[in-house]
Amino acid sequence: MFEFLTAVYLFYIFVALYFLLLYALLYFFNRKNMFFSPEITKYYSIDVVVPCYNCEKNIADTIRSLLDSDYRGLWKIIVVDDCSTDNSYRIMKQIARKNSRVIAVKTPKNTGNAAGAKDYGAKFSKAELIGFTDDDSSPQKDAISKMVGFFDNPKTGAVTSMVLVKNKNNFIEKLQSREYRIIAFTRKLLGFIGAIYVTPGPLAIYRRKAFNEVGGFDKKNLTEDIEITWHIISRGYNVELSLLSRVHTVVPENISSWFKQRIRWNIGGIQTINKYKKEFFGKGILGSFILPFFVFSWFLGILGLIILIYRSVRGFIVNYLSVSYSLKSQVAVLSLSDINLIPNVLVFFGALTLVLTFVFTFTAFRYSKDKEFKDIEFFSILVYIFIYLLLYPVVLAVSIYKFLRGKHSW
Repeated sequence: MFEFLTAVYLFYIFVALYFLLLYALLYFFNRKNMFFSPEITKYYSIDVVVPCYNCEKNIADTIRSLLDSDYRGLWKIIVVDDCSTDNSYRIMKQIARKNSRVIAVKTPKNTGNAAGAKDYGAKFSKAELIGFTDDDSSPQKDAISKMVGFFDNPKTGAVTSMVLVKNKNNFIEKLQSREYRIIAFTRKLLGFIGAIYVTPGPLAIYRRKAFNEVGGFDKKNLTEDIEITWHIISRGYNVELSLLSRVHTVVPENISSWFKQRIRWNIGGIQTINKYKKEFFGKGILGSFILPFFVFSWFLGILGLIILIYRSVRGFIVNYLSVSYSLKSQVAVLSLSDINLIPNVLVFFGALTLVLTFVFTFTAFRYSKDKEFKDIEFFSILVYIFIYLLLYPVVLAVSIYKFLRGKHSW
């Protein structure tokens, strides 16, 4: 069993080093284009849809941030109230009365998900491009301007942005702030091989033709932004990301709401994998990389969790029995010969992987070009790598359990 686990550990290290090398090569050959944004040659018309449900605290800021956009091709801001029970609709109606570019509409009945409100709002748009912003997100003034140039390529079906955290008050929010910057950096690198797998809700823009081709968002999927991205890619379109396009969004403020959000994300991911499973190892980047990447990484996460539980339980039992026996026999619990300080291959490559992970993390922070970079605490990085990331397999395991039981709801 020990040799088997050693082989598994070495395999995990190999996979980690493989992807770190992949990201390093993508960065090395494309580092000059990380912040590339095509100049505007045509002012495409664009409407932005904002789905809203019980977000009276943030909806006004979201609308104002869009009104402040410096992109002069922005036609309408369509704010969709999904039958909120707070003052969201009243607030958006007040803003709409003062600004003709804002249209406030309400769904006939609560759709129960973001996809329903998004598709409802899309019916009021006739522009060449259609964008979507979450009700708790605030795009920066030049965010849209830095995205539309990518649509000069007729094969570009969607463009996404760099999502940053708006609320960074407590420790869990700060950890998510670090996570979002790493995600954006990694996603940009994957974009150089056409493997951007999601266009997040805080700010994404779609070509009208591509959006209509795929029939809008899937109302049955809990992560409609992942599903529509895969759908667009499956139709032969490219997806781009502009790191210069910044949007700040509100993240969960406690571990309970964080856990609930990640469960939804994972169940939505499983739904998407299940929907496109026939594309597995098929033609195009969806079948040859994105699908295998998702499935393989999730398999490794679950396997790692099982091994961790096994080693923890086994270690506890063995140590308990060993200490109990030693105390009863009145022999030393630990002797000098039990301490092994001889380095081995596993320790070496494990240490190498850890060092490279730190390098990758700090590089991602640096490329976020966020003033907060200079305030990063080393302790929070340790917590992020050794504790925060270890929660992911647990979330995935619970998500699979809920998915198999048919619990697919917001």
